[in-house]
Amino acid sequence: MNTTIIAFFNNKGGVGKTSLVYHLAWMYSDLGYRVVAADLDPQANLTAAFLDEEHLEDLWSEDNHHKTIYGCIEPLIKAIGDIAEPHLKRIFDSELIVDNLALLMGDFLLAEFESQLSQMWIEGLVGSQRAFNGISAFWRIMQKTAVVHKADVILMDLGPNLGAINRAALIAADYVVIPFSLDLLSLYGLRHLGYTLHSWRENWKKILEISVQNNVDAESLPIGRMQPIGYVVWQLPMRLDRPAKAYNRLMTDIPKVYRDAVLNQPGDNNISIENDPNCLALLKNYQSLMPMAQEAHKPMFHLKPADGAIGAHSNAVKNVYKDFQGLAYKIAEQTQLKKLSKFTTL
Repeated sequence: MNTTIIAFFNNKGGVGKTSLVYHLAWMYSDLGYRVVAADLDPQANLTAAFLDEEHLEDLWSEDNHHKTIYGCIEPLIKAIGDIAEPHLKRIFDSELIVDNLALLMGDFLLAEFESQLSQMWIEGLVGSQRAFNGISAFWRIMQKTAVVHKADVILMDLGPNLGAINRAALIAADYVVIPFSLDLLSLYGLRHLGYTLHSWRENWKKILEISVQNNVDAESLPIGRMQPIGYVVWQLPMRLDRPAKAYNRLMTDIPKVYRDAVLNQPGDNNISIENDPNCLALLKNYQSLMPMAQEAHKPMFHLKPADGAIGAHSNAVKNVYKDFQGLAYKIAEQTQLKKLSKFTTL
């Protein structure tokens, strides 16, 4: 089963990555796709976005870690076997269960896999079967998840770092979307991120070559495509103490840095974000709707008058739906996600 896996990744935190995955998972579900939202961030923020505190308390109790991503890789961590079958949580929006949206739940204990994966990467360069099993674990879990849910697309949320867990998760991805905000730290981080993605991709190719020499079944390992398809900017409101020219500079520097560092391609140095074909979306802050949506445990574009979305908020809900629908269409086009004969519209 060939299911598209899209990773949303930035090594800088606070860029809206989890909110982006959460809302796109719901949007693709609205559009009729069968979706898995996979939480591979040890902070488990995506899981917390989908589930209320009562469910979270039960999930992370001593007896229920087998239901999370940690449960899938626990046999590898404890050296008692290979990956376990994934457990998927069906998601509901207050009133009804949504049959085509499922969550592969995150877990703080996933962090225990970090040091082992770092060592496995080194062992992979000398042909260790244990290393091949460990590094490919997330990819093989995604394949099992796709079969269980009959998924059309898997959206992976990753933590904000350049550690071994994210390296293994990105190797499992077909495509990568980079979310970030309009600030200098995001710009500087983008340069380093681009170099790191290139390095990981090339090193994985070497490990694959070694696996062939060791007669490892090629179908048991990911190809490590992790193709960048663009970036998403969460727009910030203009600050009175920040000169407008600082933002204008970022609007032109970001497209150049993305092409140079991430795509390794030359291009027009004067192009702005608004005209950059690599910019998938410029999203507003939606400050008034986000707390309302978090309280209701639903995406912003599902808010109703009963949730407090009345008056101007009602119109804002419609605008948010259009924004995320447009982004979902663009990502589907870039990733060649299968087209549906009928799309949901607001």
